[in-house]
Amino acid sequence: MAPELSSFEARRRANVVNNAKLLKDSAEHAAKMRRAAAPRPKPAPSKKRKVPEPAPRTRVMATRQSARLAGAGNETSDDGIKLDDIPAELKPPAPKRIRKSGDLQLSNLQVEGQRWSSTGALASFVQGAQPGVRTFTEDDISDTADQKLMNLRREMNDLNLYGGWAPNDIKITPERVYALTFHPIQDKPIILAGDKKGTLGFFDASQNTPTESEEEEDNVPLPQVGAFEVHSRTISSIKVPAFDPNSVITSSYDSSIRCLDLQSQVSSQLWQPDDDDEDLGITCIDMSPESKDTIIFSTLEGSLGRLDRRAKGKAEMWSLCEQKIGGFSLNPLLPHLVATASLDRSLKVWDLRMIKGKGELRLPSLLGEHQSRLSVSHASWSRGGYLATSSYDDTVKIYDMTEAIKWKPSKDLLKEEINPVHKIPHNNQTGRWVTILKPQWQTNPADGVEKFAIANMNRFVDIYDSEGKQLAQLDGDGITAVPAVAEFHPTSNWVAGGTGSGKLCLWM
Repeated sequence: MAPELSSFEARRRANVVNNAKLLKDSAEHAAKMRRAAAPRPKPAPSKKRKVPEPAPRTRVMATRQSARLAGAGNETSDDGIKLDDIPAELKPPAPKRIRKSGDLQLSNLQVEGQRWSSTGALASFVQGAQPGVRTFTEDDISDTADQKLMNLRREMNDLNLYGGWAPNDIKITPERVYALTFHPIQDKPIILAGDKKGTLGFFDASQNTPTESEEEEDNVPLPQVGAFEVHSRTISSIKVPAFDPNSVITSSYDSSIRCLDLQSQVSSQLWQPDDDDEDLGITCIDMSPESKDTIIFSTLEGSLGRLDRRAKGKAEMWSLCEQKIGGFSLNPLLPHLVATASLDRSLKVWDLRMIKGKGELRLPSLLGEHQSRLSVSHASWSRGGYLATSSYDDTVKIYDMTEAIKWKPSKDLLKEEINPVHKIPHNNQTGRWVTILKPQWQTNPADGVEKFAIANMNRFVDIYDSEGKQLAQLDGDGITAVPAVAEFHPTSNWVAGGTGSGKLCLWM
């Protein structure tokens, strides 16, 4: 039996254990301090790897092979397990398809196989102008069976481009032409044009032209053109009434209608909104010989107004369409009938003899409406009762309304009465830099043939009759732009067209 330790011995042994523990803790603490103070080893410089040049991308075409011989549906892994039995999350990822970049030529990307071998599949989608490519040729005239129609076609195609100056030398306005008309005088062709900045230009085609000696010396004088800033914004319409040839009435997007007196050379304001801050752009004006003091006008807001010049600037307004009325016209012999063409794709016929309602609901009587696939740009009424429209569905439509004289104010046009009788395929995609194409009838043709002019995006002017038959396609040397704003002289077979750069083309 071990002897009991004295109290002194027990305390001594306890001190030995405590001291050993203190030494151990101190050593660990010192080791930590040494590691913290030691500088971090610098990482070894990485060796630059040489980037291999990318291999040129080649399109790998799949080859046809038998699915049975290739073992389709029996694919197995290296362990003999069918791949169809492996869960989707455990299957190896499919190889990533490389994105195509750069310009791609479709002829190099054709899919193999007879069913996809057609190279002309995109031909029907190609749109746009083809400058100089005729759509009405001498063969069309020669193949005409009707002798009377053939003679008329030859007569209209014999119209020649004005030879006094080249079209590029006759700059009738500084900016793009938006509106154009002939003065009704029959002695000489006088053309008036309005541009996008509000300038009204005049050109007299009877002025003296350059002599041969001046042309040989390359010192050709420029034609005399008058231009006046009568509006502050786009001139949208110009009218010179046959019953008042000394007055030139113009409308503009600056919300005003003005009258220029050619004798006094003073431009007077006929109408503007009562509120000077109101912006009510005017898109078109028309007037009738039977109501010499009445002017009908349309607006960008879809409204139609009637102005009596004797009422000192007061106009009656009707909200006819939810969107812009691009153009309208009065029936020349029945001026109470109005045809409007709108951005809402509609052609509407109204009767001003019956106006009902109160306030904003006060409207003329709507006789009928025809919807096109896309917006309708303009509606033009001929003296004989035919209505021509142009629209962005690439058609010119002709409506037969020769029975309008029998219509009552409450008439409800049947579907067949408001449907077009002729649809003429016509490229009307003008884009941003060409003024919208609009058909314009000859108001009182001396030859008795009702016909209208409309520009062609291939830089021609097309002439059609009331049956939708093309009579001519006017062209000439030196025409470098689309004569988008085309118009007939009221009686003579003279045609003028204004371009996007303010140049004038004239056929006589």
